[in-house]
Amino acid sequence: MSQQKLAKVLGYAGLIPFIFFSLLSWVDYTFVKDPHYYLISYAAIILSFMGAIHWGVAMSNVSDKSNQQLGISVIPPLLAWLALLLPVIYGYGILIISFSFLCLMDKALNKRGVLPEWYYPMRVILTYVVVLCLIGASLALISG
Repeated sequence: MSQQKLAKVLGYAGLIPFIFFSLLSWVDYTFVKDPHYYLISYAAIILSFMGAIHWGVAMSNVSDKSNQQLGISVIPPLLAWLALLLPVIYGYGILIISFSFLCLMDKALNKRGVLPEWYYPMRVILTYVVVLCLIGASLALISG
């Protein structure tokens, strides 16, 4: 399997917990005590992982923008950690904004040509689904 195909399979498979726990947040918690906890924890881990991608890009490209990229790469894990510390509804808000902002950073990297051509279109779809799931779960929390 090519790297591109494997990355896409893994990326889209990574949506399963987002979708599952987002949907579960709307129903009775009979077999999962608190789907919001699982969703926000998973989202925080994935946001940290996405920040690490920027670290890797900065480390593999020596340019004037590499230092800026290194700085950007440590922001997502810090925001993810903050999202875990705050009440869940605020955590959702931080994660929604962070995933959206990080996608914009990926757009900038894409324009600079430092990402594979297939990465950014996939990233947009993944971010769209993640943000929808987080919004849906936050609406379940508010209504519920």
